[in-house]
Amino acid sequence: MSKIREADEITISRQGITTGELMERAGTEAYLWLKKRFPDKETVFHVFCGKGNNGGDGLVVARLLHKDNYKVIVDIVEGTGNPSEDFTANLEKLDENNLACNTNEIYEYKKHKIVFLDAIFGIGLNREVGAEAKAVIERINNSGAKIISIDVPSGMFMDRKSELAVHSDIVLTFQFTKLAFYLAGNCNFIKEIKVLDIGLDKDFIANEPTQYFLTDRAEAHQRYRPVPSHAHKGIQGHALIIGGSYGKIGAVALSSKAALKSGCGLVTAYIPKCGYSIVQTTFPEAMVLTSGEEHIDSITFDIEPKAIGIGMGLGQHPETQQAVLEFLKHQKMPMVIDADALNILSYNKEWLNMLPENTILTPHPKELERLMGSWEDDFEKMEKIRAFAKEHKIILVAKDAFTIVACNDTVHINSTGNAALATGGSGDVLTGIITGLLAQSYSPADAAIFGVYLHGLSADIGVCDTSKQAFIASDIINYLGAAYLKIEAEKMQR
Repeated sequence: MSKIREADEITISRQGITTGELMERAGTEAYLWLKKRFPDKETVFHVFCGKGNNGGDGLVVARLLHKDNYKVIVDIVEGTGNPSEDFTANLEKLDENNLACNTNEIYEYKKHKIVFLDAIFGIGLNREVGAEAKAVIERINNSGAKIISIDVPSGMFMDRKSELAVHSDIVLTFQFTKLAFYLAGNCNFIKEIKVLDIGLDKDFIANEPTQYFLTDRAEAHQRYRPVPSHAHKGIQGHALIIGGSYGKIGAVALSSKAALKSGCGLVTAYIPKCGYSIVQTTFPEAMVLTSGEEHIDSITFDIEPKAIGIGMGLGQHPETQQAVLEFLKHQKMPMVIDADALNILSYNKEWLNMLPENTILTPHPKELERLMGSWEDDFEKMEKIRAFAKEHKIILVAKDAFTIVACNDTVHINSTGNAALATGGSGDVLTGIITGLLAQSYSPADAAIFGVYLHGLSADIGVCDTSKQAFIASDIINYLGAAYLKIEAEKMQR
């Protein structure tokens, strides 16, 4: 939050503008976006403004919409602090344009032609919302209108857990997105994010150090490695997928197929004998090695894979745990650890010291808690993830609504994916994708960050055909090709 304010100050100084002119610029960008999204002049905008600078932004938007002949209702919300100087200046401009506030007007609108514009609190909120503002937020949330927030959903804290906030359909946020938008506890407050460029100083933004990064389209494009024109299976890498036990062979089948579909040249599944016919039948492209009858009791092989994924459906039998220990003692190559292998590590935390540097761990929330302990809120979780990865010199892929990748003392928050991924086997597929990318000589950091993006993008594409309810883990694999094609087409357009 302090860096955002500093960016404002630097911009004002370097560009020779006033705070009011910057507010006008921000409000104008929001107005232009709204005008494009809602061109029908029968649309009614009900604007709720606090008395701070976020409310001032809302007043600019209201004035510009009014001048453009939209129907605009403005309510100034009490209990939102003392009026800021720029808020007061823009309130006076409303009077000059014959737009009254707090009129209690009863207005009519056609179905789906009402927009509630939230400009009550911005990034500076540092106290619990009072009764008057709380009542307005609840009114907005229960309105049934299209809800659009200016910069942030009102009530959302930027640095701690938020209990009450506007449930925004769209957030029009200024210049760059905010970390708090991507924390699991805030998912109910935001459906869609639009970033509006308001001309903040680009040199300051580019040169300001940060530990937090958003894996968006541009970031994914930089990490993507196209298949070379001279490629053959021998140079595209060999992935070894270790896992499976009686009743859980499907996990290895999914992971192995995902590895091959990610682009590597060869895949070998290392499984107990009970899964041999299953994998050979359902996934004929895979080679298979076996150990044990119904669960793996040793891990030895004479092939030379370029990357290994381990844990999917593995089980936690005593013999299997011992096999994992012996395997880790001698393992030096790039590796992805998931599922039961993670649980085995959580019971034997001293084994973490045996992991090769930059080993990738892919826990879901419960597995993560077993590994590093509980947390109070998402902000503490973020810091614990970063510290855990740094301490053990690993890459931690913390799966959640927005998956977080911690590596090299930085945190990368993924922007793709949706609720369709909340289905059994999606994590097995992710491990396969990352292992396959490692086998193709992606660096561990690139494999984790790009792999998570690719996994989510496949779901974003596929869900349009299947629905969230009907989407299953195999669909992620089926739409990997479409995801790659989309990335390649986007790179061609740049």
